[in-house]
Amino acid sequence: MSNLRKAVLGRNAKRIGLAPNQQDFAPLKWDQYFDSEDDVTTDSGTFHVYKKGDSGPAVVCLHGGGYSGLTWALFAVEITTNIECQVIAIDLRGHGNTRSGDDSDLSLETLSQDVVMVLSTIFSEEEPPVVFVGHSMGGAVAVQCAHMVKTLGLCVIDVVEGTALDALSSMQSILRGRPTTFKSVQHAIQWCYKGGQTHNIEAAKVSMPGQIISIQSGNLAANECDTIELKPAEELSAPVRKQTPATPTIEEDDESNCSDCGKPPLPKSAKTEPGSGEDGPKYTWRIDLSKTERFWTGWFKGLSQKFLDLRIPKLLLLANIHGLDTALTVGQMQGKFQLQVLSKSGHAIHEDQPHQVAEIIGGYLVKQKIANAKVDLVCPMPGC
Repeated sequence: MSNLRKAVLGRNAKRIGLAPNQQDFAPLKWDQYFDSEDDVTTDSGTFHVYKKGDSGPAVVCLHGGGYSGLTWALFAVEITTNIECQVIAIDLRGHGNTRSGDDSDLSLETLSQDVVMVLSTIFSEEEPPVVFVGHSMGGAVAVQCAHMVKTLGLCVIDVVEGTALDALSSMQSILRGRPTTFKSVQHAIQWCYKGGQTHNIEAAKVSMPGQIISIQSGNLAANECDTIELKPAEELSAPVRKQTPATPTIEEDDESNCSDCGKPPLPKSAKTEPGSGEDGPKYTWRIDLSKTERFWTGWFKGLSQKFLDLRIPKLLLLANIHGLDTALTVGQMQGKFQLQVLSKSGHAIHEDQPHQVAEIIGGYLVKQKIANAKVDLVCPMPGC
């Protein structure tokens, strides 16, 4: 169990930023990192997409469960500095600002089909070369998508079939250990950084607002960055309040589940703390991951073989060398993909070390003649 917590939360990783007592936990807006944000409408719903760059291959970034396209913010800046490419970061179904006809359907097949439809809509006239980059759950989706559309390259970040399936039995306990509400966006960012979900304070400030919504309005916190009233620093020094069994549940009404109302649905599991007035909780998670358990096995079962079967340049980034399962260990020895281990990272490697991840992926794409370099890049050597 302790090893799983380290893998998911990366508590042993070095944090990036100022000392905790010097931190500024004010949120950062998407437009400091991406060129544009757009809503792409398909038969399945309206999918929110962040873009950076306008030429070169499309680096399609797919986030992990509970995150949003904003988790790629720092990476987008770094990769477009290194190589000529266009980053497409999608809020997957049930996440971020995306609104679908059924946010509860997070099966691998549905998520993958969503991505394919979004790309065909964005590039309706001429589709550029596509490279998929996926983290955790998004890594499984990326592998599936690479089997569905013409793909020139694939990068999977910190997800391996064997270790992922082994971890599922303890995942509910880990989710129950997280706060279910936050008093402010700053408190949420503080928890994200100090709790170890992200060890890069800048990443926490831009990514966390894409993971929580206002309990009152249902709006994504990332949409309210300009109007959020910031809390004094002394109020942030108090520990995050835990939930108690006696807390009431905010039930989801029928209107909040519509696909065209412009707001993400409020999770049924969003709970309030006693005294939910001025000092009570204001934000909860955009998606209740505990309710997605029936899809977990489907995300990861068969992932290693599907990854190995793809005859395209493949890159696997891990936070821990011990994360490889048997199939991937054999495949790596046979040279079927390139492995890189960034040991000073937690689970969200691309947030913790965006510069290094962008350098590795950019160098690999240049080496494979998929993209052109803008700066001198050192192509990564296989292994650690």
